[in-house]
Amino acid sequence: MEIDELTAAERRMWRAFARGAFVDFRETPDEDAADGACWGPERTVRAEVVRTLLLNGPQQDGEVASLDLAGARVTGFLDLQHATVDHPVRLRHCHFDDAPRLYAARLRELNLSESVLPGLVAHAMRVDGVLRMTRSRFRGPVRLGGVEITGSLYMESAEVAAPDSAEPVLQLNQAALGADLWAPGLRTHGQTRLSGASIAGSVRLSEARLANPGLPAVDAEVLGVEGDVVLRQADVRGWIGLRGARITGRLDLSYARLSHRGDGAALRMSSATVGELWLRRGGPVDGALNLRRAQLEVLFLEPETVPDRVDLNGLTYTTLAPHEPAERRLPMLDRDSDGYVPHAYEQLTAAYRRIGDDHAARLVQLAKQRRHRRTLPWYGRLWGHVQDATVGYGFRPLRAAGWLLSLLATGSVAYALHHPAPLKADEAPPFNPVFYTLDLLLPVISFGQEPAYAPKGWYQALAYALVLTGWILATTVVAGVSRTVNRQ
Repeated sequence: MEIDELTAAERRMWRAFARGAFVDFRETPDEDAADGACWGPERTVRAEVVRTLLLNGPQQDGEVASLDLAGARVTGFLDLQHATVDHPVRLRHCHFDDAPRLYAARLRELNLSESVLPGLVAHAMRVDGVLRMTRSRFRGPVRLGGVEITGSLYMESAEVAAPDSAEPVLQLNQAALGADLWAPGLRTHGQTRLSGASIAGSVRLSEARLANPGLPAVDAEVLGVEGDVVLRQADVRGWIGLRGARITGRLDLSYARLSHRGDGAALRMSSATVGELWLRRGGPVDGALNLRRAQLEVLFLEPETVPDRVDLNGLTYTTLAPHEPAERRLPMLDRDSDGYVPHAYEQLTAAYRRIGDDHAARLVQLAKQRRHRRTLPWYGRLWGHVQDATVGYGFRPLRAAGWLLSLLATGSVAYALHHPAPLKADEAPPFNPVFYTLDLLLPVISFGQEPAYAPKGWYQALAYALVLTGWILATTVVAGVSRTVNRQ
């Protein structure tokens, strides 16, 4: 391409390229690139000229060539598929008529910040540096599946919307980032796909607005992140999928609003491995919470954020914060969609025991027995009620002592007022109403009173009742003690 074939704007760009000089076509620094379709020829460059410049542009000794434009309108189809570009490419505040195609391209640096584009096709692209799309606006899908970026991907306050597209609007599946995905304030209207991506740094999505109502807003199955994933104050409409994800640091959903009105959970973390999960100060999750088989070191979960339905079967965690009374944690376990999940009660018990709150641990175990009772047939439920009323399933042993003292007092008074007749007057020991009642209540110990006397009428019925009650109390106490010993 000869320089005399170029327009004035293109010649200006061509001459600046060899020196790496910055070319700014903007009339004012705050103009909106969305109005670029109306820009005239004085600031319009053809995509074919840009391609030729990047692949075979002029060089100048002692200078680092680069394409550094601002405020240009790029017309036509910028095709850099499979191309290798050794120069930094900065097309900021620009307006693209057509979506650039960078499939399998290799670039040193790409900066599309504050530009407006119909989309971006850049599958399998490699960037030996950083990719910047800060405050860029895309009116079609951004296809970055399988990209390899040695540095960070910057998309803070960017907007991606593709109302007529059935595919994900932001595709980062199988991407490999050598540093961070830095995108606070990101706005997407459609699905964001991060499944299989590998990120050596952190993912920052604070104050992001990710909307795909009734469908996946973020699909990040088997995502791998060496740092944190931060969605503080984010507004997510649609479900977040993190099945099988591995996040070494913290998954921070503090102050976030999660809403999913369709089928399934709003947050899906089954089989995920996460250092810390923070769900706090954001109000209750609007939708279910699926933590099946997830492995967490720290679960920071405020009771107010727990939705009406949870899936906790197989969830394991080491620390539960903040410290709350058992009465505030137990309602969550009763909301499990699988019904009675013994493992969930054991995990909560272990968390309380690790911090030395044995009282709360006993309350959780008592609640577990009561919840299990609802799954039994009628005779099992009846026996469970007896154990609960007498000794609290072994977790309230003083209750058994209270029953025994009450029955002892009742029997002692009754038999003190009316002594039963001795079976053999000459051989019977002196009658003692207290020890006679103890003989009836205690099935193992004998004071020699009960076999020597034979009550009649109502007093005989009372004796039978005391014997039966004593056996029930003894059985429930032994069962409760055995259960406690087995847990220890």
